[in-house]
Amino acid sequence: MLNTYTWPEYPYVQSQDQQSTSPVRHPVIIIGAGLIGLTAALDCARKGIKVIILDDNNTVSVGSRAVCYAKRPLEVWDRLGVADQMVDKGISWNLGKVFFKEDLAYEFNLLAEQGHKMPAMINLQQYYCEQYLVDEVLKHRDLIDLRWRHKLISLTRHEDYTSLLVETPDGVFTVESEWLIACDGANSKVREAVHADFTGQFFHDRFLIADVVMKADFPTERWFWFDPLFHKNQSALLHKQSDDVWRLDFQMGWDADPKEATKPENIVPLIRAMLGDDTEFDLEWVSIYQFACRRIDNFRYGRIIFAGDSAHQVSPFGARGANTGVQDIDNLTWKLKMVMAGDAPDSFLDSYNEERSFAADDNLLNSTRSTDFITPKSKGSRIFRDAVLELSKKYEFARPLVNSGRLSTPTPYVNSSLNSPDEDDFDGGIVPGTNCVDAPITVAGQDGWLLNILGEDFIILVFGDKPRQSEISYGRLSAKVIVIGDQVKDRDGMAAARYDGGKGAVYLIRPDQHVAARWRLFDPDRIAAALARATGQITTGE
Repeated sequence: MLNTYTWPEYPYVQSQDQQSTSPVRHPVIIIGAGLIGLTAALDCARKGIKVIILDDNNTVSVGSRAVCYAKRPLEVWDRLGVADQMVDKGISWNLGKVFFKEDLAYEFNLLAEQGHKMPAMINLQQYYCEQYLVDEVLKHRDLIDLRWRHKLISLTRHEDYTSLLVETPDGVFTVESEWLIACDGANSKVREAVHADFTGQFFHDRFLIADVVMKADFPTERWFWFDPLFHKNQSALLHKQSDDVWRLDFQMGWDADPKEATKPENIVPLIRAMLGDDTEFDLEWVSIYQFACRRIDNFRYGRIIFAGDSAHQVSPFGARGANTGVQDIDNLTWKLKMVMAGDAPDSFLDSYNEERSFAADDNLLNSTRSTDFITPKSKGSRIFRDAVLELSKKYEFARPLVNSGRLSTPTPYVNSSLNSPDEDDFDGGIVPGTNCVDAPITVAGQDGWLLNILGEDFIILVFGDKPRQSEISYGRLSAKVIVIGDQVKDRDGMAAARYDGGKGAVYLIRPDQHVAARWRLFDPDRIAAALARATGQITTGE
């Protein structure tokens, strides 16, 4: 009953750069071919940016890595052409349950409403996600050069480029990049090379991951236990992945010996206590880990930009690592394209640090709060936590206090300098800085989804009467008008409800599908000014 997945081995190929007598300079180089680096390459390619990816390995991730992927990253991957495979292969789920000892204390539904193309969450092994991304990357060889077994040794920063010393099976060579995107993980060589501060908190606790292959009747839900009988005074987690693989997570305590904890004779009894003596299973992977909540001091060092774990780390509770890394890329690439094309000043990229460091702080705060609830640091904290869990069995007021990991949701850039003032009267809708919400639509008689007609460029979404203008421009920039009710039909009225568009509304939407501004009436001057502000042409004080 062992997992039958076979890790692919991708070939090392010598490039023409290695044969050149002088270093070759490229527009963009990405360090790291994991989830975030591959996503960055595909998003750049969709925008016509040529990229090179360097990775020191020649396969996809091995072992227990990311498992849970939230709705917003799936929407980003949908735009890049890979989400359908992930959703088809993954385990979609909405319902989570929290137990205190043996009793149900709380349950939640991540997506109670209908009318969204992507599910609230899927569980899927990271190696599948990476393989699908690699397969898609290989379809874009004209724009993406994926180079395996290319290890970054060192780098030298210059004013308008970065020089990289790279080691390959054929020896060492130097290559140059006008822009460098560091997606090389928590132990980032790039971050070390620029001497960036990476500060935060290490948690003095240890957790054991056991990925097991088994046939089981457990429902497709996230189950989390506080102080269960099978693992007294600790916590435990169970949820399903593809191919009958289940992720089990056990809190072990800071005093646990990593070597002893991962021995089969110690793991198997613990798993049997959770699953029952009659459940047959095979161990696919076992590891023990300690985690940290920390981030880089600046996501941008001149022409070097950090994303994913190279920029921030969080605890695994809440699935905020890979999910927020994908959103880093979603925020970055359209800004990079504009700067490279001369459509925005170089300083426009500072908004990437502004918005994504704000999101990182939000994720760190939520991650730290979850960890403090799961692993109380004092007797008083433990008493409070247990009281909350006990009360939540019967009383609604206590349930929002239960925290087994606040699952990943996008952070609205509510204070972003790219937002225009939200001055008109809205009853709900999508506040500037917030990502757009999906809704079922019909285009030219064909059923579709709202998010699939947004993205790549600025869009002016109009509810109500069709304006005279089909686009609004500011300098070299323009935003196309899409009218809900004209070209696009609001199939079930959900778009108007979610955007408070019943009495008319106008939204300026960025290429990353975040709202830059909104109004009750179509005003070309206000829209042009908001377009300029959203691209760093003017500031809120001008």
